[in-house]
Amino acid sequence: MCGLVGIVSHSPVNQSIYDALTVLQHRGQDAAGIVTWGEDGLRQRKANGLVRDVFRQRHMLRLTGNVGIGHIRYPTAGGSRASEAQPFYVNSPYGICLGHNGNLTNYDELAELLTKEDRRHLSTSSDSEVLLNVFAHELQCRANGRPTPEQIFDAVEAVHQRCTGGYAVVALIIGIGIVAFRDPNGIRPLVLGARKTDEGSDYMVASESVALDVLQFERLRDVQPGETIFIENAGTLHSRESREEIRHTPCIFEFVYFARPDSILDNLSVYKARLRMGEQLAGKIIRDFPDHDIDVVIPIPSTSRTSAVQVANHLGVKYREGFIKNRYIGRTFIMPGQEERAKSVRHKLNAIDLEFRNKNVLLVDDSIVRGTTSRQIIKLAREAGARRVYFASAAPPVRYPNVYGIDMPAAKELIANGRSIEEIEKAIGADRLIYQDLHGLIRSVRHDNSSITEFDTSCFSGEYVTGDVTDEYLHEIERRRNDGAKQRREAKRKGLTVASDRAGAAVGM
Repeated sequence: MCGLVGIVSHSPVNQSIYDALTVLQHRGQDAAGIVTWGEDGLRQRKANGLVRDVFRQRHMLRLTGNVGIGHIRYPTAGGSRASEAQPFYVNSPYGICLGHNGNLTNYDELAELLTKEDRRHLSTSSDSEVLLNVFAHELQCRANGRPTPEQIFDAVEAVHQRCTGGYAVVALIIGIGIVAFRDPNGIRPLVLGARKTDEGSDYMVASESVALDVLQFERLRDVQPGETIFIENAGTLHSRESREEIRHTPCIFEFVYFARPDSILDNLSVYKARLRMGEQLAGKIIRDFPDHDIDVVIPIPSTSRTSAVQVANHLGVKYREGFIKNRYIGRTFIMPGQEERAKSVRHKLNAIDLEFRNKNVLLVDDSIVRGTTSRQIIKLAREAGARRVYFASAAPPVRYPNVYGIDMPAAKELIANGRSIEEIEKAIGADRLIYQDLHGLIRSVRHDNSSITEFDTSCFSGEYVTGDVTDEYLHEIERRRNDGAKQRREAKRKGLTVASDRAGAAVGM
């Protein structure tokens, strides 16, 4: 999962892009990058780390220009090397920089075609670089001189024909403008906003509407599935909807966990969706546990708070904040390995004993993925003196890998895969475990927008909306991207870094 922003303005955009990335930081903590364009030419800064660490004052002063894009990343495909931080750049045609949120399911096929037939060089194992080169090749095949909006639209349509998976993209064509588009299923989110100035309208695209809010851009609408937005450097906006049949299936896990509650995605309020998740979950608890002896409902900070309040209200029991979160620890779900996730839980949360002592507590979380965090938190609750610890998930069991840009690549790493509810309950150490029903989750999210009739629920249902995900593909991504493979790549990366440092020291660098 990553965060995107692109701005075409009548004033410098460096600080605006920085501010937007900071409010999208929850979407990725591995790397950050900004590219700007103006009278001083193309300017870029990207590196591993949080936004606040990557960009210092000296970097910001160099990022001149009124047009720019930004990206924050956590790795699903590719690795964690600094060379894989985005935006990526290719010099032909025109010079294009691109940031991408999602995952291409036909990466291997595309990479081979690009190198053998399109004669393009790939420097990394990132599918984002593949997507950039596909777009660059298709634009080069169509444009003669300065590209027209129609040529850009046709190039993106060709991208849709060649690429499968979930993707939202923002690209800067040097000297031309910004292009933004979304996959034909609309799996990954992208919103469009505008801001009136004395010189005219500034335009912005971002992964979530909260980025528009912080910069006082009016949210115009979501970029539609398969649609292309082209904003010229001078500020003229062009758009074209897909000419192919679309099937709008946004990722439901955005509403469960990833998106901020104050965001609106696909015309759906994340906050309201989570309120209704709590209502649906409370109904499930009442049906499955009618004689419950719950004394207090306690959320797992912070995504589950909205749902937990509604659970407490509908059950008629107290709601209490029993855990204090260290705000300076990253989101455990998007940490790169199981060891790091397990280690961070105790650093991240501390229990308030008086809220647990001699009580039957119901802990509410947004979801249970690997089970690491849940197991550690239940242990914390018992150590704080809880008599009985019940656990409820506002989402159904996560049983299958997500292949559209969320780091759930290995089925064997998912605690619900191949296990019954009772077995999961025992594995995490809960006295009772209650899961949301899938139909209850769908009803919670789509309540306000009947035009969206289905979602990508693949991690819960095993049904992949792009229709190209085979068992062989799932086995292959599990082999490449399980925690063990990540640890081996990281060890290799650290070894190369140490060797490089030693070599540098030997020659007096």
